Amino acid sequence: MTPGTPASVSFPALGTTASLLVTDPGAMRAARQVLDAELTAVDAACSRFRPDSELSRANAAAGAAVHVSTLFAEALDVALHAAQVTSGVVDPTVGAAVRALGYGVTFAALRPQDLGPVHVAGPSAGWRAVDWDRAARRLQLPPGVVLDLGATAKALAADRAAGRAAEVTGCGVLVNLGGDLAVAGDPPPGGWRIALADDHAAPGTAARPTVSITEGGLATSGTTVRTWRREERRVHHIVDPVTGDNPTPVWRTVSVAAASCVAANTASTEAVVLGDRALGRLRRTGLPARLVRMDGTVERVCGWPADTAERTEDTASETLTGGAR
Repeated sequence: MTPGTPASVSFPALGTTASLLVTDPGAMRAARQVLDAELTAVDAACSRFRPDSELSRANAAAGAAVHVSTLFAEALDVALHAAQVTSGVVDPTVGAAVRALGYGVTFAALRPQDLGPVHVAGPSAGWRAVDWDRAARRLQLPPGVVLDLGATAKALAADRAAGRAAEVTGCGVLVNLGGDLAVAGDPPPGGWRIALADDHAAPGTAARPTVSITEGGLATSGTTVRTWRREERRVHHIVDPVTGDNPTPVWRTVSVAAASCVAANTASTEAVVLGDRALGRLRRTGLPARLVRMDGTVERVCGWPADTAERTEDTASETLTGGAR
């Protein structure tokens, strides 16, 4: 590796693929330690697939109050803020709806042959139903309400890990958790190159639209990769809280750039749920976004650049973002 060339590593984590890039190859070990610690902590706090996680214990409390850690409190604050700024479009109380669609186990463990017809749970309780005392870190859920912190917790982990790793190493850092990207520190010359695809883990070296970022975050939400079949219908993991069902299919993928990965993730998820209304919403927020319709037609808003296709050769200064979340 040429001195000064960014270094990268990818590995499975949180049910997806984690990628870590650093501008100083000598800093990789320290940055990886930071990322590993963050992933371990967020999994213990926010996983809905671990019966011993704080989230699982809160969901199982059946209306009783529970006290939570500072990390879980931060993750819950992020999820509730996402619900507030999207007027409930991105809402953490969709847990029961996600389970009803069949996503009650890790995606790797999903067995379509074990699933019957689609069962729609109906409207979610809504974020205002969550009794949350932030000062005391005391959480109480109404009986039957199931939280799913989902992608907001993963985006938060990306923001936290990138910021902390840049602090510890003093170099530029990019963290990509299954399409949720955060960068911190001084970027490489020209910025971090991000190749866009339906699937963040897609192999190959085909030409893909590529953008560069130097700060903040970028997130891609999609509806075509992390899917499963319920009899004659294909379903996915993004739920409209109003119906408890998948939203009407309008966008294949939505990529958004923002000041943080959390903000980008919130906007990209909201856009998938809103469908055609997302274009006006994104213009009002001023967030650059690239939206791909189900037929492949591309819409760009708020200064997102025209597609510049480059061949993805898995170079150390480039990472791939896609819609598997």
